[in-house]
Amino acid sequence: MKGDAVLSESCWFVYILACADGSLYTGVTTDPQRRLREHNGDNRLGARYTRARRPVELLWHEQLEGRAEAQRREWQIKRMARKRKLELIAG
Repeated sequence: MKGDAVLSESCWFVYILACADGSLYTGVTTDPQRRLREHNGDNRLGARYTRARRPVELLWHEQLEGRAEAQRREWQIKRMARKRKLELIAG
C-alpha cells in the first residue's frame, strides 16, 4: 500500500477544459479522465464553475512530478491570456 501512495502523490496533472459557454477552466488532479467525469456528473464533485457550464470537454493535460509542481503550473496557466492558453492547447 505504501508504494501506491507514493505513486499517486508523484503523478499529478494540470488540465484545461472547454466549457459549454466557450470559457476555459484549468485545474489539477491525479486522474484527468476521472476528474472530467466528476465535472460532467450530477454529483457535487465537480467545481462550482463547471457545474453551471456543462458539458465540459478535456482539451489538454500535462503530467508533472508532484502536487506542488502541478499547482505552480496551474497558477501560471490561470494567469495566461486566453490566446496564450489556446496556443498551449494547440501545441
